[in-house]
Amino acid sequence: MTTPNLLPPGLVSNLQQVLSNRKPPAAVSEEETGDNGSVEPSSSAAAADVDVDETKPIILVTNSDGIESPGLSYLVDALVLQGIYNVHVVAPQSDESTSGHSVSLKKTVEAASVEINGAVAYEISGTPVDCVSLALSGALFSWSKPLLVISGINKGSSCGHHMFYSSVVAGAREALVNGVSSISLSLNWKTDGSQENDFKDAVTVCLPIINAAIRDIEKEVYPKGLSLNIDIPTSPLTNKGLKVTRQSLWRSTLAWQAISATRSQAASRFTGGQPGFGMQFAQLSRDASAAGAARRLTTQKKNIEVVESVGAAGKSDFKRTVKYFRVEMLDREHQEDDDDLDFRAVENGFVSVTPLSPSMHIDSQTETAASDWISSAIQVEQ
Repeated sequence: MTTPNLLPPGLVSNLQQVLSNRKPPAAVSEEETGDNGSVEPSSSAAAADVDVDETKPIILVTNSDGIESPGLSYLVDALVLQGIYNVHVVAPQSDESTSGHSVSLKKTVEAASVEINGAVAYEISGTPVDCVSLALSGALFSWSKPLLVISGINKGSSCGHHMFYSSVVAGAREALVNGVSSISLSLNWKTDGSQENDFKDAVTVCLPIINAAIRDIEKEVYPKGLSLNIDIPTSPLTNKGLKVTRQSLWRSTLAWQAISATRSQAASRFTGGQPGFGMQFAQLSRDASAAGAARRLTTQKKNIEVVESVGAAGKSDFKRTVKYFRVEMLDREHQEDDDDLDFRAVENGFVSVTPLSPSMHIDSQTETAASDWISSAIQVEQ
């Protein structure tokens, strides 16, 4: 007796098309297959903790510029070289700058192990907030609470209102929301003057305060509920010292520009990493549905008028207009002259250290406690 096909004919056709375009999955070893034939989760997460020395504090490092960025590489190398920390890295697989505190809800996030000497490292197909949240969840590692989370070093300032756009600050803030002290690090990068080696110098500048924070967190004398946003001037080694600062109103101008349809089509409309092997039927169904939708969209394109100018398009009962725009951040002049503001301190050659709370607002008592701690901690380090 033939079992009736309960799927709609269109979906079956789309499934066949999707499956025919897929490469066969990699062979699954017997160890990864359960008794019922299902694929078991890999043991990579458990194996990640094999060489952890429980006598050393666990430090989690993330960033916003991506797993291969020089700011992250120099920072992790310096932490590993000291030999006194268990360094774990969970960072985006690509640049996620200015993504703010976004979380990949309702999306599958892939975590792939990467090789970084002396550290346990994963690249994530998500945002810095995803990275920190996943690491602290206990789903990726056997631990769920490191001693400190460090986010950076980011390429570009995170002063003023940039903190709201900044995903490197968001990564540190996510840690703080979960009860873990954190530090975010940014280098005031200048396109026409900065060099990759400046990140190495920036690490040299901020390492003493990182070590001081870890030392005092272990001693339980570090201020509670505190994150430090550290902005390093363009020439790190010629800085004038550390300055405890307040968040300013400084921001760049968001400049929108209309672009042609040709330029838009040249750019990819969909970004992100390729999905891993473990693709399930539900995903195939979504792909098949998308394939059918794409065919329907093609038939509807005759009703779409592409408008490349900024002028208003004429109304039509049967056509809709499509315009393309790009946005960039442009520097602007600022009138705030207080030397204790973050961006002004960086402009004047100081390393700006701005205390932050989970709400991005910090009261005067916490600010004073942070200021006192920073002054005493750096004196001890020196």
